[in-house]
Amino acid sequence: MPEVIFLIALCGYFIQSILFVIGIKKRFPQLNANQLPSATIIVAARNEEANILRCLKSLDNLKYPEDKLEIIIVDDKSIDSTGELIETYISGKPKFKKIEAKKEIGRLKGKTNALANGIDIAKGEIILTTDADCEVSPQWATTIASYYQNDVAIVNGFTTQSAFGGFSGMQAIDFVYLLIAASGTININKPISCIGNNMSYRKSAYLEAGGYESLPFSVTEDFNLLQAIYKLNKYKLIFPLDKNALIISQPCRNLKELYKQKKRWSVGGLAVPLRGYPIMALGFLANLGLLLTPLFFSPVWLYLAVFKITVDYLLLYPVHKALGIQRNLKYFFNFQLYYIIYVVLIPFVIAISRKVVWKEREYS
Repeated sequence: MPEVIFLIALCGYFIQSILFVIGIKKRFPQLNANQLPSATIIVAARNEEANILRCLKSLDNLKYPEDKLEIIIVDDKSIDSTGELIETYISGKPKFKKIEAKKEIGRLKGKTNALANGIDIAKGEIILTTDADCEVSPQWATTIASYYQNDVAIVNGFTTQSAFGGFSGMQAIDFVYLLIAASGTININKPISCIGNNMSYRKSAYLEAGGYESLPFSVTEDFNLLQAIYKLNKYKLIFPLDKNALIISQPCRNLKELYKQKKRWSVGGLAVPLRGYPIMALGFLANLGLLLTPLFFSPVWLYLAVFKITVDYLLLYPVHKALGIQRNLKYFFNFQLYYIIYVVLIPFVIAISRKVVWKEREYS
């Protein structure tokens, strides 16, 4: 009986992986360089003194028409030297602007309020967001903005992480794996998730959806906004697989940070549309089966376990190759072990407590 359950779960897991591939393979038309819309990049930064200069330097190297680009850095009440580092770096650079998240917009909290402060003064037709621990490529903004045909309201891009060992490498692959699910479902018009460190949207669509202040509070504000614009039912949401839109973020430094990140994402993910729950359930059952392999060991069970691992690798490899980061797959087995453990444990963790600690702030 356990083998039958494992087999059924793996069949569903395989089918959903095929659907992800179908979505990811979609290609979208792009604008010419002289058709690019005006754009505003917004970065909300809180206590990021270790990362902010790396981010600012990469933004400074962006290739985009100077008269169409502004970059707003929002200091989200940092208590370290983040604010001073920003001011020193952007001095004499007119495309940059630093503001502080002093204005309380509606009932918004934390990062969402900081982003809303930036959007409030943004002049660009397109809003692009990334995080203070991220590095963008020189082509990032141009590539993202080039996908804004008249009927497109949201364009997302892939993110991975700096991989320099087993711990960081497993996180880098996990980022891509989760975004494969996001890209695949968005591109078949059944969006379930996204990530705000590589997200963009039309400011007019953002305002039409009511802005962040009209949305219920969430520790995953990006996902909330995605769903609000999708529900307008009048725009396209796309997630192209384009290596020129890839962003590199910094991995969690230790297990404590990683635990907090996973818990925050999981608590935010509880608001996923109903169509997202079968995906989570199949992931849970497939990984639980793999975890139980030593307990129910048999030739059939072993074949099923190998099949599951093979499906994951065959899903990850072409995407990593397209993004030019296939070298990270040397950490594939680190990722598999990590993925199995957290997918099985996280439902129990959030069943016990939904309290989230994020940037030295606590949310319930």
